[in-house]
Amino acid sequence: MLTIDPTQIPTSVLHGFLLSAVAPRPIAFASTIDAQGNPNLSPFSFFNVFSANPPILIFSPARRVSNNTTKHTLANVQEVKEVVINVINYSMVHQASLASTEYPKEVNEFEKAGFTMLASETVKPFRVAESPVQMECKVINIQPMGEEGGAGNLVICEVLKMHIDKTVLNEEGQIDQHKLDLVARAGGSYYTRAKSGFFEIPKPLRNLGIGVDQLPKEIRESVVLTGNDLGMLANVEELPTAADVDNFVSDNPEYMDKNTIEKHKFAQRFLAQQDVDSAWKVLLIKNI
Repeated sequence: MLTIDPTQIPTSVLHGFLLSAVAPRPIAFASTIDAQGNPNLSPFSFFNVFSANPPILIFSPARRVSNNTTKHTLANVQEVKEVVINVINYSMVHQASLASTEYPKEVNEFEKAGFTMLASETVKPFRVAESPVQMECKVINIQPMGEEGGAGNLVICEVLKMHIDKTVLNEEGQIDQHKLDLVARAGGSYYTRAKSGFFEIPKPLRNLGIGVDQLPKEIRESVVLTGNDLGMLANVEELPTAADVDNFVSDNPEYMDKNTIEKHKFAQRFLAQQDVDSAWKVLLIKNI
């Protein structure tokens, strides 16, 4: 058996062991706002419910292991002590992963990840309209766990109002876990799905993905491509070049002379195989 003394290994290595060993973990999709009114949206898997009376949720935006900096979410809840915690189900998980990208503070992750901002009823931060459960919370305490890289910051929240999509309820008015179809985080790039177990999502680029807001309108408004599909397409730093697309067409002439819906269906098949590059080449054929 491997025995580890946390004080004797690098924090980055310990971090990997902990996240792989304590899994699956529920995900808090935290929507916050700064004092100037700029929205922020980011997922956190250091999260759970800790009380029903009062209703208390706790999530932890940890200090970055790499450089000991803190996240925009932490700064926001220190400025405006309110947060909306949205849940993430399978139909939106790729978009949520894209929202974890380290965009600059002035960038709106709702727009980058292709989510709809929905006004809250009791707090300033916006809800994620696509999330099946949204909880408006006030922040009652922020407890730092340390000052070094990897240290957590417990954001203790009281739920003021809870919104549940009726489509995830059963006949008795309770949440049906199969309809809700939640996902959770595990170690590395692994997630789990309530319906079917583990699956992988490549981690967002260290460099910035172009974002859903930069996708061509025809793609953003596709009747074929799902939110997850858009999230995968948006998590690229740059698009294939005209030469790349020409070479692809030369090797795959069957994709020529297809209408928009056909192209989108072909692209979706590539996305299902995690082949984002080929999906983009199919989508760009008509533009070359």
